[in-house]
Amino acid sequence: MKKIDKMPKEINSETVKEYGLLAGASVVGIAASKDFGLAPDGFKPANNLEGCLSVVVLGAPFPQEALLDASVDYTEIRNGMLERMNAIAKEVTKQIKGNGYKAKAIGGVDGKYVNGKFFGRISLKHAAELAGLGVISRNYLLTNPEYGNLLWFSAVLTNADLIPDKKAQYTVCNNCNKCVEMCPSKALDNHALFENKKCQKTCWELVNGKWELKCWLCRKVCPYCFGSKIKN
Repeated sequence: MKKIDKMPKEINSETVKEYGLLAGASVVGIAASKDFGLAPDGFKPANNLEGCLSVVVLGAPFPQEALLDASVDYTEIRNGMLERMNAIAKEVTKQIKGNGYKAKAIGGVDGKYVNGKFFGRISLKHAAELAGLGVISRNYLLTNPEYGNLLWFSAVLTNADLIPDKKAQYTVCNNCNKCVEMCPSKALDNHALFENKKCQKTCWELVNGKWELKCWLCRKVCPYCFGSKIKN
């Protein structure tokens, strides 16, 4: 007797967002897979999950004390945030799969090197922008009205056809150039291109056999760092 495939239970955007919030995310947005047309070949959602229709973007804020208290280990907190966001994505993936859909978690350091440069499986910052969670500012950080540029992200790809969120309509930066002027690596000088290699060479330092972050000025000097000046 031929086995009959179990039909997936219907889920919607509100249900999936609730999964994210219950898993520990502070913000959840949804983007349509088809809107990633500008992503390089191999780094689109459909390249990572066959039949992907929706991208669920999950965000949580980086603790403010990491920027304000010199005694706090920024790298340690950063690594903890990556683990936290990965765990949230895995839990949401589990919930979506439980309803009979395909789903794949995308963590903050999931990716591969191409010609010596690291690329995430999808760009989480651009995914967050497409999902209406903020806009990418001059420092190449996603800026959100409530959390400023402190959000860290993970995502879940799924073949569930969810209603995407609208992109944010506010603007940031205007004539401000603080991050460009303060950047010791000059990685932000080209307005059209973030020079990742320059940034990594300055920001990361090998200490006792471990890589540590030594610079986050572009985040700290931004007037929108904590989100207080952004109006939706």
